[in-house]
Amino acid sequence: MNWTFADRVERVEPSATLAISNAAAELEADGIDVVDLSVGEPDFPTPENVVEAGKRAIDEGYTGYAPSDGIPELKEAIAEKFDDDGLDYATDEIIVTPGGKQALFETFMALLDEGDEVVLLDPAWVSYEAMAKMAGADIERVDLSPHEFQLEPALDELAATVSDDTDFLVTNSPSNPSGAVFSDAALEGVRDLAVDHDFAALADEIYQRIAYTDETPTSLGSLDGMDDRTVTLNGFSKAYSMTGWRLGYVGMPRPLREQASKIQSHSVSCATHFVQRAGVEALRNTEHAVAEMRSAFRERRDMLLDLFADHGKEVPFPDGAFYMMLPVDEDDQAWCEGAIEEAHVATVPGSAFGTPGYARLSYAASEQRLREGVDRLVEHGYL
Repeated sequence: MNWTFADRVERVEPSATLAISNAAAELEADGIDVVDLSVGEPDFPTPENVVEAGKRAIDEGYTGYAPSDGIPELKEAIAEKFDDDGLDYATDEIIVTPGGKQALFETFMALLDEGDEVVLLDPAWVSYEAMAKMAGADIERVDLSPHEFQLEPALDELAATVSDDTDFLVTNSPSNPSGAVFSDAALEGVRDLAVDHDFAALADEIYQRIAYTDETPTSLGSLDGMDDRTVTLNGFSKAYSMTGWRLGYVGMPRPLREQASKIQSHSVSCATHFVQRAGVEALRNTEHAVAEMRSAFRERRDMLLDLFADHGKEVPFPDGAFYMMLPVDEDDQAWCEGAIEEAHVATVPGSAFGTPGYARLSYAASEQRLREGVDRLVEHGYL
């Protein structure tokens, strides 16, 4: 048979981050020790009380279908969490999803049509572009790399990019891949432009609890004028080390939620029931575990910055998440390919995020492995 494929899938490339991770796994399967700094997965176990809550839910029989948008107990806990962030989402404006990616996918598919304009702030997580393209949208980009990945000094460029034709702007703070945390002034600038040009915005806050600033990063939707035009995404994978549990959530204005929930009901049906029970425990009883992880990530960040500085590499300062963008002196794709093939250190090319000339490193690995990774890069001439 001569297969033909839908335009929506031919518009996109496979995930660059997963491709690197798969390459590392293949080397390891051949017996090669790889320092994998490509994967965005905390190296901590899921907090024990969350694990026990999941086991208990299985024992209590929560193994069937759950309500499509989420169990009431979890949606109430999420609404309380949103309220703590200054966000006013009622439980019927929340969808619990099997992972944050599904929440993003439903948002893009419900909101965007062929030819709609989406604005991305580069470097941008790889799946934003892919999902926008699958929805048929056109993409405009604003490069934050000349400003050490901060948005505030790039507001003039953003203002020159958006227009009355803009439909959707994606923000991600703390950022994957740069670790940047956007200032209140930057978010207020986004608000002013969104109101002036009447477009909606996505606030991807999946790394919100992994921030090293004195205060919790401001939520875009909490600003005056943004409550009815902001989609706020969060989840459990990063802050609670629950990547494999596949649990995310999104708050959105009720009209959009009604449309997005159709996609959930006709695709994945619902998030796993017993996992949602564990999610309630994660939201309400893990402050100490989250603080310990955050402290460890901060120490690793500081150590890596010092190590790179010792070898003459100045890295834009990351205030959150567990990533940093290492400037490289050649084509970033070639640099990353050489680093994994010769030094057996896995990183992700910055060009995958719309920002060539950098390699993204994840410091969700032990201090020992991070030091070893730097040593290998030095030994093979990559630093």
